[in-house]
Amino acid sequence: MVTDAPLHVVTGAFGYSGRYIAKELLERGVRVRTLTNSLHRENPFGDAIDVHPIEFGDRDALVDSLRGAVALYNTYWVRYDYRGGTREFGYDLAVERTRILFECARQAGVGRLVHLSVANAREDSDWG
Repeated sequence: MVTDAPLHVVTGAFGYSGRYIAKELLERGVRVRTLTNSLHRENPFGDAIDVHPIEFGDRDALVDSLRGAVALYNTYWVRYDYRGGTREFGYDLAVERTRILFECARQAGVGRLVHLSVANAREDSDWG
């Protein structure tokens, strides 16, 4: 990895979609940083990526973790209304947190945003 290569930030690089995005970016020779709330998960990339916690309640830290990135790939989303849509983990909270993330990316000067969402992709979805 070249240290002056462009920085790309991927939310959830230890998860499902994010893992493949991060792998592809690394293969292209760019710097990759992940923002994750799953610091306990196995890191398949070792020192190849920079790992930061995603702290929606600390906007300054979130802006700092996004600063210098040319692109943000957002895989953070809630695929179903867990716990009956309670405040702890439901669609409303996911939308609120996604807005915070996008506002912080704008403030940090991120040039491109790629947002992936899989919630209720079809009208006949079994996911609610």
